[in-house]
Amino acid sequence: MTTNHGSGLSRIILFYAIAFGFSWAFWGPAALLAQGVITLPDAARGFLSGSTPAAWGPLIAALVVTWAYQGSAGLRSLLSRLVRLRFSAAWYLVALGLLPAIIGLAGLVATALGDAPPPSPALDAPATLPFAFLWIFFLGGPLQEEAGWRGIAAAGLSPRLGALGASLLTGVLWGLWHLPLFYIPTEDIYYNRPMFGLMGSTALLSVLIYWVYLNTGRSLFAAMLMHTSFNFANYLFTTLETDTGGLVYFILMGATVAVVAVGFGPRTLCRADQSRES
Repeated sequence: MTTNHGSGLSRIILFYAIAFGFSWAFWGPAALLAQGVITLPDAARGFLSGSTPAAWGPLIAALVVTWAYQGSAGLRSLLSRLVRLRFSAAWYLVALGLLPAIIGLAGLVATALGDAPPPSPALDAPATLPFAFLWIFFLGGPLQEEAGWRGIAAAGLSPRLGALGASLLTGVLWGLWHLPLFYIPTEDIYYNRPMFGLMGSTALLSVLIYWVYLNTGRSLFAAMLMHTSFNFANYLFTTLETDTGGLVYFILMGATVAVVAVGFGPRTLCRADQSRES
């Protein structure tokens, strides 16, 4: 069955409204509370300081929008792509290995240039690494986000902007979605960090994940694997904690995106017939 991914701008707008609205309904008050802009009862403060369902906004939005516009058949198609495991071993290698290789190489270059990243705490307990990978896959972003960012947003914008333009715009908005986290002190990887750095990173990352998604028959499982490999690599390597490491990372990511765009074509980012759903 082939799903129509360009089913109207209203579909994309509704997706973003739900994704941002749901997530920011939890993150927004937490950020305002942390910055002393508002006060809340102790029970509400405790809830917002703990684990909330905010990160599930993109998946919830994807499910709602797909059901509203395509009904149960569209919903089954979307869910089937979350477990679409049948694609070539070469793309498994790309999804799992490309981003860790870029981040690891950036760390080595930074070290050679005299700005070595700090030691990685993750490497002190190597037996925990498989569990960390699984935790990231299911609860650290990929499952909560990929059906939305790649399956709805980028796919829906591609007929208008081409695959490269759609994935870049999706990546910028993906970064913007994290905005409240930059004002919450307990969110260590975001708080007091440069927002534009994240948006640049998510824009480039979005292109590479969408490229893999398209070339694996629109497998959201492949997209989730690549998203997981990125988060896991940043857990494993401390490359981005140094200015030099961050700069080299951006150079390598930009170069990789350029090679992909030239090699596969910016309009489709895909070999002929590879993005067709089966």
